Amino acid sequence: MDDTPYDYVIVGAGTAGCLLANRLSAGGAHRVLLLEAGGPDTYPWIHVPVGYLYCIDNPRTDWRYRTEPDAGLNGRQLIYPRGKTLGGCSSINGMIYMRGQARDYDAWADATGEPAWGWAQSLPDFVRHEDNALHAAGALHGRGGEWRVERQRLHWDVLDAFAAAAVQAGIPATDDFNGGSNEGVGYFEVNQKAGWRWNTRKAFLDPARGRVNLRVETGVHVERLLLTAQDGGGWRCQGVQLLEGGTRRTVHAAREVLLCAGAIGSPQILQLSGLGEPALLQRHGIEPRQALPGVGENLQDHLQIRAVFTVQGALTLNQLANSLVGKARIGLEYLLRRSGPMSMAPSQLGIFTKSRPDKAGPDIQFHVQPLSLPAFGQPLHDFAAITASVCNLEPTSRGHVRITSPDPLAAPAIAPCYLSTDEDRRVAADSLRVARRIARQPAFAKHAPAEYKPGAQYESDDELARLAGDIATTIFHPVGTARMGRADDPRAVVDPHLRVRGVAGLRVVDASVMPTITHGNTNSPTLMIAEKAARWILAGR
Repeated sequence: MDDTPYDYVIVGAGTAGCLLANRLSAGGAHRVLLLEAGGPDTYPWIHVPVGYLYCIDNPRTDWRYRTEPDAGLNGRQLIYPRGKTLGGCSSINGMIYMRGQARDYDAWADATGEPAWGWAQSLPDFVRHEDNALHAAGALHGRGGEWRVERQRLHWDVLDAFAAAAVQAGIPATDDFNGGSNEGVGYFEVNQKAGWRWNTRKAFLDPARGRVNLRVETGVHVERLLLTAQDGGGWRCQGVQLLEGGTRRTVHAAREVLLCAGAIGSPQILQLSGLGEPALLQRHGIEPRQALPGVGENLQDHLQIRAVFTVQGALTLNQLANSLVGKARIGLEYLLRRSGPMSMAPSQLGIFTKSRPDKAGPDIQFHVQPLSLPAFGQPLHDFAAITASVCNLEPTSRGHVRITSPDPLAAPAIAPCYLSTDEDRRVAADSLRVARRIARQPAFAKHAPAEYKPGAQYESDDELARLAGDIATTIFHPVGTARMGRADDPRAVVDPHLRVRGVAGLRVVDASVMPTITHGNTNSPTLMIAEKAARWILAGR
C-alpha cells in the first residue's frame, strides 16, 4: 500500500503521459505520479534516429505485440510495435511531425458536439508546445515550446527526382504539410534536435524533473483500476493496482486517474478492470462494473503498401549499406556531422494526394524512401531501388483489441481487420496506380524505374488488392479504441472532455479517444489531445 496523497496518477509515460505530467505538476499545487511499465530510455539506439530498426520488436523498448491472422492480409500476422520505455512510442516511432488535416478536427467536433475539438480551436494546442526551426512563429507555428521540429539532415538525388515526378503528375510542391491542408509533395519535418531523436521524455519530463511534486516510476505494470461504487449509482476510480518486481501494491489518486497507455494498453486496462462489453468480461471471469461496449472496438490504423521500384543511375541506401566503404562513410558522416543515413527517419519524402478524382481531399499518403528490403527487419536488397509506401488515410475497415485472459501480463488479441471493406480494397488498388503514374513521369523515368513489387503485370482491382494483402504492413498508427462521443452515442467510451462514462475520477488521454483517424501520422495529434486535456483537468472540466 502506498498512502502518498497524489492528486493525479498518470498511467503510461508515453507521448501523452509525459506532457500531462509536465502540465499538471507545473506550479507545484498538485502532486503527480507518473507510472511507466517499461524502463528508462537509456538504450543508446533510442536516440540515434536510424535506431528505430533496433528498438522495434526489442523487448527492451517494445511491447512486441502481434496481430491476429488477418484475412485482408491473406492470413498473415504482423508485428505491432508499441513503445515500452520513457517516451513510449515517441521513443521508437518515425519522428515525423504531422498534424493531419483541418477537416479531421472539425469532424471530431461534429462527432462529440464539443466545438473545442475543431481545427481553429485545436491549432493553439499544437502551437503551444511547438519549437519549429523551419517556420516563423505565428498563428500556424510556434517557437520556444518543448516539442522540437527540424529539417532532415540528409539529401538524396533520387528522392528529388521522385518529387519532381510527383509535380509533373499534378501534385503541387509544398514546404509545410501542417497548415490545415497537407496536399502536396515535400520533405517531412521531423522531431529531432541536432541529429538526435527528440522524444517526449526529453521534451516534457526533463524540464519537470526537479519538481518535488512530481514522481516518476518505471518498471511498474498497472494491472487494474481501483473502482468503488457510488451511492447515487456509477463508480469512482480511486487509484490503481500495480505490479513491481513480483510485488503488488496500490496507489491512490485524490482527484483523477489518467489513462495514457495508448490504443492497445488503455482498452486492455479498462477491460481488466470490468469496464467494457459484459459478455467479453464474463467470458474471462471478470465481473462487469460498467457496460461500455465500445471499449476495444473501433480500431483504426493506416496500412502501408510498400511498392518497390528498381532504378538505374541513382545512388540509394541499398548500395551504400551493402559495402564496407559505404558503411564506413555512413558512420563517419554521423559521427562528425550528425547527418546522413544514420540521421534518417524511416521515411524522408512525403506525398499527400487523392486516390481518385471524386475524393473530397487527399486520402492517401506516400512515405518515399531511398531503399528497399524484403520485409521490415530484413537486410536491404543488393540492387538499387526505392520504396514508395502508400497508405489509405480514410480506412473504412474497423478492428478491435480484446483481452484474452484475466492475466494482466497476457497480450490482448489485436485484430485490425485490414482491407475488410470494398472501399479499402478499391483504394489499395487505386493508390498503387497513383504510384505507377508518378514513376512514369519524365523526371523519374530517366532512372529507368522497373516495378519490383507488386509487379507491373498485375492491373485489375482484384489482383492489386490481393497483392496489397501480400506486401502491406502497419505504419504503426492504431487509434480509436476508447473513442469520445456524444451522450447519445452508445459506443462512445469517453465524453467530449475524455471522462470515462459512468466512472468518476477517470479519463483516457491518448490516441484511443480519436473517433476517426487523422489524415497523417498520429503522434503530434496525440500531443495536442494531451495539451487540451491538461487544461480541462486543471480547470475541473
